[in-house]
Order: sequence, then C-alpha cells, then structure tokens
Amino acid sequence: MKNTAIHTVSLFDAKTHLSKLIEDVQSGKTITITKRGTPIAQIVPYYPKNDRQTIHDILRQLQNIRDNVKGKVDIRQYIAEGRKY
Repeated sequence: MKNTAIHTVSLFDAKTHLSKLIEDVQSGKTITITKRGTPIAQIVPYYPKNDRQTIHDILRQLQNIRDNVKGKVDIRQYIAEGRKY
C-alpha cells in the first residue's frame, strides 16, 4: 500500500486545483475537503477490489499472530500487578 498522508483543503481550493489534488491522490495521499472549516468530503486513492482485504482476512491474520505469540500472557495478571503500585 502507498503512503496515506492526509491533507486538508478548502472547497474553493479543491475546485481551483482539482488536477493537482488528483495527482496527489494518485501518489497515495488522502485529501479532506472542508467547507467553512468543517470536513465535508474526502478524495482517497482507488484500489481494485481484489487488492482489498475483507474483515475476515484481517481477523484471520490477527488470530494467526495471537496463535504464534510465544509465552502466552494473562492480561489480568498484569492488571493485578499494576494495582500493587
């Protein structure tokens, strides 16, 4: 995935400089458009559907990470230890 820096521009500037904003989006940036200082829209890079991950893919990856962590940790033990101090 490309750089996903977020930039903010006013609606007027977005209309005036749309070509430049599109070039920025093609390079991976996300543009937030504001109207009177309030965000109203975003221009984001397009990624073909087959490049996107589904929520199930992401959850499966997280589960794999959890399963491969050595030395399982009990969060309650850490919480109890923290309360001692």
